[in-house]
Amino acid sequence: MHGHSTYVPQTGLTKWLESRLPIISLVHSSFVAFPTPRNLNYLWTFGAILSFMLIAQILTGVVLVMHYTPHVTLAFSSVEHIMRDVNFGWLLRYLHANGASMFFIAVYIHIFRGLYYGSYKAPREVLWILGVVIFLLMMATAFMGYVLPWGQMSFWGATVITNLFSALPFVGDPIVTWLWGGFSVDNPTLNRFFSLHYLLPFMIAGVVVLHIWALHHVGQNNPTGVEIKDIRKDSVPFTPHATIKDMFGVIVFFIFFSWFVFYTPNYLGHADNYTQANPLVTPAHIVPEWYFLPFYAILRAIPSKLGGVIAMFGSIAVLAFLPWLDTSKVRSAVYRPLYRQLFWVFVLVAIGLGYLGAMPAEGGYVIASRILTVYYFAHFLVILPLLGLFEKTKPLPNSIAESVLAKPQGAAVAAAGSNV
Repeated sequence: MHGHSTYVPQTGLTKWLESRLPIISLVHSSFVAFPTPRNLNYLWTFGAILSFMLIAQILTGVVLVMHYTPHVTLAFSSVEHIMRDVNFGWLLRYLHANGASMFFIAVYIHIFRGLYYGSYKAPREVLWILGVVIFLLMMATAFMGYVLPWGQMSFWGATVITNLFSALPFVGDPIVTWLWGGFSVDNPTLNRFFSLHYLLPFMIAGVVVLHIWALHHVGQNNPTGVEIKDIRKDSVPFTPHATIKDMFGVIVFFIFFSWFVFYTPNYLGHADNYTQANPLVTPAHIVPEWYFLPFYAILRAIPSKLGGVIAMFGSIAVLAFLPWLDTSKVRSAVYRPLYRQLFWVFVLVAIGLGYLGAMPAEGGYVIASRILTVYYFAHFLVILPLLGLFEKTKPLPNSIAESVLAKPQGAAVAAAGSNV
């Protein structure tokens, strides 16, 4: 689905550059003339929103690093120094801290949109897998960033999560020792996490470039799941149609983001993390950030430590196999009535796991976590493979243009009555 560039250099400088490095024509074909399905809705703006958030996180992070000290005796006070003494340091810190949550809100909507409209199906398998890789890198980056303020939850969260690797046979203990840089979470641990937290966003940016490249090679999916057949009828140029829609989506999301930054900047954080780390005082409930809670609930639902670690990582890894687990030939849930209902059940299960991840690991909470964990894996490993074999789907439109121009059933009946 490459856009055919109609760019013609007009000046001597652009002609010279185009003959040596055709970067302008590449941008023109990818972001101006690129054929975009004409029926995209605002759920397709979250790709642009995520790009905006990645840039914002990198820029604010680079400036924060100039004032942060990665040492256990100075890290907490250096964050306070940023908040109190650095010009607009409070704004940079709140943008970066809340930006992580906004990043995950946008990526979860992006993932669920892909699940609903079947954006993982052929020929977009590699595009989807690259998205899963980005998600994993995001989680690693966010976890390591949460450790850097060196508050109580930073320290104990790092202790609990890194200890999970010790459950792996043979290699577990050496991995934990390497992560810690010794035999406990201490200054070498903080330095390792600081280095990796600074490095990983640039790795994310690199995989995002591959993600966009793959997207532009196979073309965008759309709400009908029908491929573009006639570029003139089924698509519109990326600019101005998708560009304007993306800009509007980014502005609305930034307003939502700004509300947290300026009115409730600490709402999404944990109160214990505003107390300096103390290895001698264990918090009553050690919980990760909200965006890790569903996976934390799955981890705690399994009685075995090794089983919990496998289940937690498996809950993410299973997403990469989704293109082959879903056996239906129809992409979009719009034309899959039974899948559409089960999709919303899955959304409720994911939200339920998030709630249970924040609750104490005791009594009914553990039982509920186990039930929802079983359903989570059953959705991918049992329901989707069987659903594709037995589900009766609705007839697909012949083209994107037909789906756009089709009249609603009520309007068609009214029109038929007026012609009698």
